[in-house]
Amino acid sequence: MMIDHGFTHEIHHRHGTALLRFARTLTLGDAHAAEDIVQETLVRAWRHADRLGTAPAQLRPWLFTVVRRLAIDGHRAKQARPAEIDEEEMLTRPVPDGTDHTLDRQVVRDALRTLESEYREVLVHRYLLDHSVEETAAELSIPTGTVKSRSSKALRTLRATLTTAR
Repeated sequence: MMIDHGFTHEIHHRHGTALLRFARTLTLGDAHAAEDIVQETLVRAWRHADRLGTAPAQLRPWLFTVVRRLAIDGHRAKQARPAEIDEEEMLTRPVPDGTDHTLDRQVVRDALRTLESEYREVLVHRYLLDHSVEETAAELSIPTGTVKSRSSKALRTLRATLTTAR
């Protein structure tokens, strides 16, 4: 059977704007996706022209159903595959490899070595061994107030050392 290309041209002329508006609504304003959906709808109308009849004016419900189904299929396909990543973004995205963590540890270790031993001991117990003030005081045989003041002074000194190291 010979298919009349004027049939799809007439469908596009009569319904194209409304189909595009409807497809844009379904694609949340994505103009390219909407255009693709309308184009695929017209291709399907062309393929089924012999079954659809010759009256393009009466095809509106069928066309809108096809647009809606294509939009749903497109949405489902996006949900089923991983998110697309821009190639340039992929090339500039840092890859976590542990280097930053290792460097940070080395810088902090070096800064801790600059502290006097009594201040370093307090920080080791408080932050590296995760002891409470009371546990640290008992372990080092010093008053809790001394633990607090040494912690405070040691942290200020470390902060100053690390700030100037940058």
